[in-house]
Amino acid sequence: MKQFELPVAGTKLILRENVLAVLSDAPLTTVSSAFHNGGGLRKTNAILNVEVLKSCSDRLLHGNPELYIMDSAEKFGLKESFIGMVTAASVENFALVSKKEGELAVSAIATASDNEGNTCNYSESAGEPIVTEKIEGTINIIVVIDGNPTESCLVGSLITMTEAKAAGLSELDIRSRYSGQLATGTITDAAVVGKTGRGPEIVYGGPASKLGQLVGYCTRKAVKEAVMRAAECMSCRSIIARLKERHFPIEKMARELSKNSDLKVDKETLGPYLDKTLRNDPVAASIVLAALKMDEDIEKGLIPPELNKIEETSKKFGEIFRSFQTSSAAFTDSTSLDAVNLPPFLKQVLTSMVKNALSVEKTENLK
Repeated sequence: MKQFELPVAGTKLILRENVLAVLSDAPLTTVSSAFHNGGGLRKTNAILNVEVLKSCSDRLLHGNPELYIMDSAEKFGLKESFIGMVTAASVENFALVSKKEGELAVSAIATASDNEGNTCNYSESAGEPIVTEKIEGTINIIVVIDGNPTESCLVGSLITMTEAKAAGLSELDIRSRYSGQLATGTITDAAVVGKTGRGPEIVYGGPASKLGQLVGYCTRKAVKEAVMRAAECMSCRSIIARLKERHFPIEKMARELSKNSDLKVDKETLGPYLDKTLRNDPVAASIVLAALKMDEDIEKGLIPPELNKIEETSKKFGEIFRSFQTSSAAFTDSTSLDAVNLPPFLKQVLTSMVKNALSVEKTENLK
C-alpha cells in the first residue's frame, strides 16, 4: 500500500494493488459519471478508480461488473457507499497535480491508456461517427475541491475539467482512432468532481473563474502526465507514427503515389523510400507535417483568403522541398496527379520528394 498527501484536510490518496482511492474523513459531495453510484449529487467518503486486471476476462467483467468492483472495494473494507470507476489503465501510472490559492485548494488525479499502455488506440473526437466492437482505453479523472461550490458550480467544474482534458490531449497531438482528427477523449472516459463544502459559497466554476482556473490547470497537467507515463515516448513519437495516427500510413501514401503514371514507380519501391526519407531527413519530415496541418485546415473549412486557389498554392508549396535539394530536375504539370487520392498539400510535397529522388543525381535514393 502507498499513501499520498492531498492539500485537503482529512483526505488522502491510497494505492493498494489494483485500486486507487481517495478517502475522506468527512463526506464529500460529488457529481460524476462513475460506473458505481455515479450520476446526480452523492455524498461519499470514498472514490475508487479500479483497474481491470488482465486476469479478469472480458466476459466476466461485462457479465457482472458490480461483483468485480465490489470485490475490489473490500480491500478497503468498503460496502455500498463508495463511488467507483473502472479502467483498463494501470493505476500505478496515475498522475496527481494539486494547487492551492488562499483557502481554496484543488487536486486532480488522472489515469490513462488501455491494457497495452496506448491512449491513442481508442481515442476519439466527440461528434464523429464511431463504430467499435472492442471497448478499451480509458481516461479517468478525480477532482477534489477543498471549497464550497454550489451545485451548479460543481457541475460547471465538471465541464471545465472535461475541457481541460481535451486541451491536454491536444497538447500531445493525440488523434482519434476513427478519423485521425484531434482527440477529445477516449470512448470510455469517466470523471468525478467532489467538494468538502468548507468555506464561503462559490458560484462560478467556468475556465475564467478562480476555481475554474485551478481545476483547469490541475486537470490539464494531470492528464498529460498520465498519458506520458503510460507511454513514455508519447511526446517524442516518430514522424511515421504521427502520420499513421492521422490515417496516412506509409503503405497508403506509397499506394496512392504509385497511381501517378508520370513517376513510373511501384508502391513496393515507394514505401521503403518514403519511410527512409521521412526518418532520416528532418526537412522532409517538417515539410510533410506542415502540409498535413494545411490539409486539416482545408478539411475544416479554415481557408485564409490569402491562399487563393488551393491547387495552385499547394503546387507551389510542394516545390518548397526542391529548394532544399541539390537537384535541378524539371517539374511539369500533369493530370496524372488527379489519380492520387491524397489531400492537396501532402500530395504535392510527396510528389516533389519522389521526383527529386528520380533525378539523375538522386537515383540511388530510391534503392
